[in-house]
Order: sequence, then C-alpha cells, then structure tokens
Amino acid sequence: MFSFLLRRVVAALGTLLLSSVMVFLAVQALPGDVATQVLGRDATPDAVAALRKQMGLDQPVWERYADWIKGALHGDFGTSLVTTKPVGGEVAQYLGNSAMIAVVTVLFAVTGSVVLGVVAGLYRDRWPDHLISTVSLVGMSVPEFVVATVLVLAFSVTVPVLPAVVLYGPGAGFGQLLPAVWLPAASLAIVMAAYIVRMARTSVIDVMASEYVTTARLKGLTTWRVVTRHALPSALLPTLHVIALNVAWLVGGVAVVENVFNYPGIGKLMLTSVQNRDLPVIQAIALISAVVYVVCNLAADLGSMALNPKLRTRGGRIR
Repeated sequence: MFSFLLRRVVAALGTLLLSSVMVFLAVQALPGDVATQVLGRDATPDAVAALRKQMGLDQPVWERYADWIKGALHGDFGTSLVTTKPVGGEVAQYLGNSAMIAVVTVLFAVTGSVVLGVVAGLYRDRWPDHLISTVSLVGMSVPEFVVATVLVLAFSVTVPVLPAVVLYGPGAGFGQLLPAVWLPAASLAIVMAAYIVRMARTSVIDVMASEYVTTARLKGLTTWRVVTRHALPSALLPTLHVIALNVAWLVGGVAVVENVFNYPGIGKLMLTSVQNRDLPVIQAIALISAVVYVVCNLAADLGSMALNPKLRTRGGRIR
C-alpha cells in the first residue's frame, strides 16, 4: 500500500510540474506585449523597455519560469497588472467565494446522483429507471448556462424567492452571499449529477448480475443488505472516477455560471483577467485548476483502494 501511495504521489507531482510548464508557456505565447498593454499604445519605447525590465520580461523564458514556480511554491504568484495587488491574496478571496458554491454543488450532486443511479439500476426497465434515465439524459444534453437561465426565470422572475444576480463584490461576507449560492449551485449540480447517475446506474446493473450477488441472494440475505454490503461498494469503484472528473470540471463550469449570476468567484475573476490580459492572475488560476484536477484523481484512486481490498494487496492494481 505504501508503494502504491508513493507512486501516485510521484505521478501527481510530475503531472503538476508538467502542467505548470504548459500553463506558463501557453500564457507567454499569447500575442501582444504585456508592457505595452499596461502602459497603453501611446507609451514611448523607453518607457516600455523600462517596464519590461522591471517585470523581468527581458530575461530568458526558463529564468522567468523558475522565478514564477519558486514564488508559486511559497504562495507568491506575483502582482496583478490591473489592481497592482498580490495575486495570491486576490485569488484566495475569490476562491473562497467559489468554494461556497462548490461545497453545496458536490454535496447535493454526488449524494443525489448516487442514490438515483442505484434506484435506476435496481429498477431496471421499470418506470423509476425510465424517469431517472430520461431526466439525466436531458441534464447531459443541456449546457449549464441554459440551466442557469431557466432557474433564474423560475425562481427569480416567476416566483421571486432567490436573487437573480449578486450585487456584492468579492469582499462580501458569508451571510451576504449565502442567498445567491443556491441557484448557481443548482445549475452546476443538475449538469454534474446527470453523468454520475448514468455511470452509477450502469455499475449497479453490472454488479447485481454478478455471481457473488446471486450467491448472496441464494443465502437468503435481504435486498437492502445485498445492495449495501455487497453491490454498492463494487458499483462505486468506476463511479468514483466519474465523480472526480466532474468535481474537477467545476473549476471550468463555475466560470460560465458565475458570469450568468455575476457571482464574485474564481470563474468571474478568470473571465475578467482574460479580458484585461492580467497574465499573473491567469497563470495562478490555471495552476490552481491543475492542482484541483490532480487532487481529485488522487482522491478517487485512494477511494478505490479503500473500497476494493484487492487493490491493497501486492497483486492488485488500479487501471
């Protein structure tokens, strides 16, 4: 088990290192000059050259990457070109607001989708399965911004119980943002849950048809005990990786939804930074997205190992 954990951690660190290189090079390859963007088109060549030297843009790419990744490891992502504030503190503030949406989304989407997937699998080809499968198929087909728009029309216009947009800035408190969390979280949860439901249903159907489940039934065990003790742990194994991918997808999906609701989260900051060409902020957000993706996949592997005893032995492995 220790060697498995060591291999996964080393692979995760290698993935993060490669991601950081790709993020840095992709941002540096963007057209245009950052110094000219900051000073404006009317800036003199001497002023542009002086700012480029101040920002370290006259150094080789590998030296700039080394300085950036060294600072990132210590939580220093540089200074924003727009607000002139430290990027780390600014991103942390927006990230905290997005965490409110992410926590609510994951709790409702994961819990609800696993339950619905199990029910659909147990009642295969019957009306609960047809209803859940149809709704999940619709959820997979409709983009998150369309779901967000429909929810605004339903719960902010037709029945005005929740705010349609957020009027507070990134420094708003928990109580101020709490009423505005539910519609963005519901928009993401509906789309996210659809994929998990489909995978959970397929896994439950496969597991319930296996020999060891049939044996458990022949021994006289109740359906509830067969499902909870024998079928569900095995059915969750392939579902865990789908859950991990969807949790990592939240980083990108939240950008669209936050823009619809004008929510002051990391997605809103990312779109604003792209529009303003705020490269240090873009690099920080992209690196954080890579960290979230790697951590989610590592958590899924550890969860698979916990659910399947074979993976904790010398001969077991996760494909």
